[in-house]
Amino acid sequence: MSELRWDPLKQHWVIIATDRGRRPRDFQVEPETGTLTNCPFCYGNEDKTPPEIFAIRPDGEPNQANWRVRVIPNKFPALRIEGDLRTRGYGPYDVMEGIGAHEVIIETPDHDRQLADLSLPEITDVLIAYRTRILDLRGDPRFRYLVLFKNHGKRAGSPISHSHSQLIAVPLTPPVAATELRVCQEFYEAKERCIFCDVVQFEIAEGTRVVREFGNFVTVTPYASCFPFELRLYPKRHSYDFALLSDAELMELAQALKDMLCRVKSVLRDPPYNFILHTAPPRQQRLGKPEYWGSIEYDYHWHIELVPRLTQIAGFEWGTGFYINPTSPEDAAVFLREVELDFV
Repeated sequence: MSELRWDPLKQHWVIIATDRGRRPRDFQVEPETGTLTNCPFCYGNEDKTPPEIFAIRPDGEPNQANWRVRVIPNKFPALRIEGDLRTRGYGPYDVMEGIGAHEVIIETPDHDRQLADLSLPEITDVLIAYRTRILDLRGDPRFRYLVLFKNHGKRAGSPISHSHSQLIAVPLTPPVAATELRVCQEFYEAKERCIFCDVVQFEIAEGTRVVREFGNFVTVTPYASCFPFELRLYPKRHSYDFALLSDAELMELAQALKDMLCRVKSVLRDPPYNFILHTAPPRQQRLGKPEYWGSIEYDYHWHIELVPRLTQIAGFEWGTGFYINPTSPEDAAVFLREVELDFV
């Protein structure tokens, strides 16, 4: 029988349609065809992108070859960094200028390798680039929240196959993030505990949704997964801010991240997916709000969310806010846990 499950962090219901019992082989995603000629993200094409903001390279001049990871402004940004917010009313509506930042993290110079294919030192370089750019953009008082994400495959929203992530800084806190931050704050006020720490401890103790556990990290299929084979990667110890991780911690995270990506690639035959890093927002003072996110160091817990794009949102989901997941997270965890990987 199907179950309705409540996600206390995202504040929504999910229908786990166990009667459908779909297995990995039931999710047939057509392989993507066609190649991009003269890819702007490849070696030798540095002049085809905006000038780089940051790069990891052993030596050489900026905007030249010999880089390992390269960060550039998005050529077609959703938001632009120049200007003032100028919030105003328009009848019953609110309007502000489209101020923000939109950056692209090119994860490798090799067009034919994806993030899951990179070595642990190479993934660590990518994570260092994430940390560097988050810390830099936080210095701008106009930005309230930073969203770091990866779209893998056209079906997940990526028109360029060359492996890359994106970082967007926005001038307000998005509703999804605001809900999660508020839930964490209210839980801590009531119980003086981090709700994520409770979730992590419970999942490790129960074990049925644990995919892989490392020294300081654990990957699980969420109890109320909206989508089949959805995953979350948590630090096991309380940690509110990804950007405060040391190089050694990033190296261990690289191993946990590669493990998660390789399991998804193996079990689901390299599906399109979305990958989102959830971390603490900038803690700048807000006028009239001296305690703005004042307890976040204690109540929040950064994490990575990965959603394979195997199903589509349709009328029921749009009309109700419920999601229907045809594969239970417990079954998904078994399929992902049992696959054998040869890199670790």
